[in-house]
Amino acid sequence: MNNKTSINYLILIITPLLFGCRGTVKEENKNNALANSVSLHDGNEEYFTIDSKESVVMWKGGTLNGLNTHTGYISISKGKLIIENGQLIGGTAEVDMNTIEDEAHKSDDGLIKHLKDPDFFDVEKFPFSTIVLSKAIPINGENKRVTGNLTIKNITHPVSFPAKIEVKDSIVKMNGKLVIDRTAWDIRYKSRKFYDLLADQTISDSIEFNINIIAKK
Repeated sequence: MNNKTSINYLILIITPLLFGCRGTVKEENKNNALANSVSLHDGNEEYFTIDSKESVVMWKGGTLNGLNTHTGYISISKGKLIIENGQLIGGTAEVDMNTIEDEAHKSDDGLIKHLKDPDFFDVEKFPFSTIVLSKAIPINGENKRVTGNLTIKNITHPVSFPAKIEVKDSIVKMNGKLVIDRTAWDIRYKSRKFYDLLADQTISDSIEFNINIIAKK
């Protein structure tokens, strides 16, 4: 195998790993920097920057019996989506955990303060959460199944969720619903897996995130 062939072979091996890796936020940022180097790609990738003013994540959580639920918002601080031939092939999004708000857009009430403390997201210690997208598998039309790795509190796990992705001209619109088991990210407060509580005191392990992203060239 000559040198040119060896280099091309190594590039084919390295490139898929850039968006499917697992690790800390620091490692992901390093991978993002590498991924942004167009010289590593031989295809027709196009990079779209997430508009932080138009993009938002809506969260929903509550008690296990469903009688007491809370919803709110959290901001996407930055990120990119990578599109090739009209299809999502990768990307990253960083969420600023300090921007957590309730449904009335209040950020200083008791609920929000509790969500920010060590019982939940421990925001002072872990101010950012990230998701690294690896691919979007077509289901029908604009409906896809997106896969990637989600990092919360410096813990990373693979995730998969349905999303509608529209690529038109210089704008990408992505609307998805991601439901996670919070205990996998060490958010154990009043979980029935770790506490012996009455049903009306037990908090559901499921947290729902409705992701709305607008990305532009």
